[in-house]
Amino acid sequence: MPSALITGSNRGIGLEFVKQYVADGWQVFATCRNPDSATQLHDVAEQSGGSVQVLAMDTGDSASVAAAAMQLEDEAIDLLLNNAGVMGASGQTFGNVDYDTWTKVLNVNTMGPLRVAEAFIEQVARSERKLMVTVTSAMGSIADNTSGGSIVYRSSKAAVNMVMRSAAIDIAALGICCVVVHPGWVLTDMGGPNALMTVPDSVTKLRKVIAKLGPEHTGKFFNYTGEEFAW
Repeated sequence: MPSALITGSNRGIGLEFVKQYVADGWQVFATCRNPDSATQLHDVAEQSGGSVQVLAMDTGDSASVAAAAMQLEDEAIDLLLNNAGVMGASGQTFGNVDYDTWTKVLNVNTMGPLRVAEAFIEQVARSERKLMVTVTSAMGSIADNTSGGSIVYRSSKAAVNMVMRSAAIDIAALGICCVVVHPGWVLTDMGGPNALMTVPDSVTKLRKVIAKLGPEHTGKFFNYTGEEFAW
């Protein structure tokens, strides 16, 4: 059966990816910082008949990522899905930036996905599908930014876009497809109550995009519609 490693699996988009992939017969390695408090994730795992394995992994901590990779060192991972992310404090506009917060957000949103990609490169390379997908945001698009604000979050997502664009080129010889995707404005804790899409709808659409990915798509930025997004 195909397998997926999904970060930030304890809630929101990550948890829904776990639910949908296991329902489709995938083996899912579901990671989050604090598995002990991930009640919903454990419920899904218990009902999966062994198809969901929950692991502790803090993408902002290199030792934690390395430990998780060691646990799965013999696995083949068809889809590495970098979903874990943080928003940081609100109101991060010019003249009102919390630089300590900025450092923490960059660590998780920008460095975290690369930590995970580097740690699990061998597992992905030995798989059949060979996919690395990072959930980014339209807020990381420089071309799409016409409203300003959100300096901390925007910069972290713009930066991870560049990280994964470079990574795609660096690992192309391994046949790995490495892309970033925008999930839409989704009704999650991060997206807020005014968002336009439900979590199941966003994940269903993203899975359709992911299902069509191949080496020819590597290094690209896709919308949840399957169309390319402006950098």
